[in-house]
Amino acid sequence: MAWETINRRTIADEDLGPGLTVAIKDKIRAFLPRYPSKRAVLLPALHITQEALGRITLRSMREIAELLEMPPSAVMDVVTFYSHFWTKPRGKKLICVCRSLTCELMGGKRLLDVLKERLGIDEGETTPDGEYSLMTEECLAACEYGPCMLINEKLHKCVSPADLDGILADPNNDKLDMPRSDLFDPPGHGM
Repeated sequence: MAWETINRRTIADEDLGPGLTVAIKDKIRAFLPRYPSKRAVLLPALHITQEALGRITLRSMREIAELLEMPPSAVMDVVTFYSHFWTKPRGKKLICVCRSLTCELMGGKRLLDVLKERLGIDEGETTPDGEYSLMTEECLAACEYGPCMLINEKLHKCVSPADLDGILADPNNDKLDMPRSDLFDPPGHGM
């Protein structure tokens, strides 16, 4: 994999992308009392930012660093380390296909190939309509249901290539069947 070099001295202002709104900053600040240091709030801050902006922009990295009193390079290190953070626009729905050994043995590779064909994209890409982005993950911790995939936070179990058209056609294919925990959304801090 080749890494793109960013010259922070010559990057145009419009290439920095959108920044944090007051609501995003307030939501991040709501996490500060839960952690022993501001730096420890970095992962929740990145998740909050990505959910709100659809990606982690250079401007938002800079503003998160300022808010958490840490170097911007430390924020970028974390963003580029984890595969779930996107620095380019991500689709409304993120499909994550498990590539663990169990899912591979149960047909996960074929599932991924058919999904790429149906969506017309490869891993790390987004459909032209902005609806879906595609990635793989080493393990989704549902080995007994392989092959499996997530669409946003909803787990789809024992998925075969024949199931894909129905799953993709379902407008609620990313909706959880249970209430979401308030650990990520502290009460009274919606955006």
